Parts: sequence; structure tokens; C-alpha cells
Amino acid sequence: MILDLLFPNRCVGCNRIIEADILVCGLCYSHINFTHYDYFNNNPVKEKCNLLFPTENAYALMQFEEESLSRKVIHELKYKSREKTGKILAEWVTERLDFKDLKPDLLASVPLHPKKLRKRGYNQLHLFTETLSQFYKIPFDHNLIKRNHNTRAQALKDKKHRIESSNIFSLSQPVSGKHILIIDDVFTTGNTVSSIAWEILNADSNKVSILVIAVDL
Repeated sequence: MILDLLFPNRCVGCNRIIEADILVCGLCYSHINFTHYDYFNNNPVKEKCNLLFPTENAYALMQFEEESLSRKVIHELKYKSREKTGKILAEWVTERLDFKDLKPDLLASVPLHPKKLRKRGYNQLHLFTETLSQFYKIPFDHNLIKRNHNTRAQALKDKKHRIESSNIFSLSQPVSGKHILIIDDVFTTGNTVSSIAWEILNADSNKVSILVIAVDL
């Protein structure tokens, strides 16, 4: 209670004091550019993914635009030590995405390199993924995908330098006959999810779908 008085929770958008368990005030929330994509049909993320690898379905919660509130929200999650933002963002997803009777078999979040994980103190996708797992009753595995190399965040790179690298990821164990939903924060070129997707697809009879918090196309 004392900490709440000394350090009240403030809206990411306008900095006004808000309730402790929310991220933005009502007015700023109305200004967020949600995508309203159809997970089961063509949308810009799925179309881009299909140019890189066979994709079952794809979804992005928000548009990741220059100087936008969605960009501020992502940066709060990744760089401002606000891990609980992941739970709020996952709840925004559950309000919009219905898997119906075609739920994936497993949720797999994009990992951080151990060096970056130690520096940040948490993986920004873990609480997000766990909240989705609990709501949709789909198991998750944070350790299925292993990051072999420490690379600079895609969102911080100049677009001219966002190039595909090989052998960045590998699987920690064999998977077969699974439909895996790969979860990432920001979709830019698609190189990250593509690298992971091919590791999964090169195994026996697997399928992949994509869910990202924001898309920057």
C-alpha cells in the first residue's frame, strides 16, 4: 500500500495515475491500433510467413508503428522490467482470439540467449505464454526451442541490417506429429520465426502456426 502511494502505477500512454493491475487508461486503450486479424484466414502476417515457410494460421495483436502506443507497450515489456505486462497483453489476446476446435497442441515461446536472459532477468514471453496456456488449456514448453547464438533484437535493428542467419535456433528434443504455435513479441522480417519454424517442420509430420504481440510490416 505504501509503495502504491509512493510509486503509483501510471498509464504507459499519458502517464496519468491508473489502477495497479492495468497498463493504460481507457482513453489511451482506445487509441491502440489492434489488428483485428482473422487467425484462420489470410492476413498480412500469414501471407508473409507463407513466403518463408508453410504456415497453418497466424495472428498479431497490434500494429507496431513508429511513435505508437503499441511500441511503447512492447518496450515496457522488454526493456523496462515490467514482466507483468505480458499477462495483460495475453488477456488482450484472449478477448479477441478464439481457437474454436482447432487448438494447437503446444505453445512454444521464442527463447532468449542465456547471456541476454541473465542481463534482463526474465524472458518477456514467458508470462505471456503461460497466461495463454492457462486460458486456452494448451500446454507450453519454454525449453523446446534453444537459441544457439546471441543476436541483437530485431526491433532495434535498422531494417537494412535485419538479415536472416542460419543455425540460430535448434530443438532441445525431438517432436513428431505436433501442431506447434510459435510465440514471439514483434514480427518484422519474419526471419526469427522462420528459423524456428523450419527446425520444427524438418522433423516428422509437424505443423506450425504463429502468434505475435505486434507486427511491423
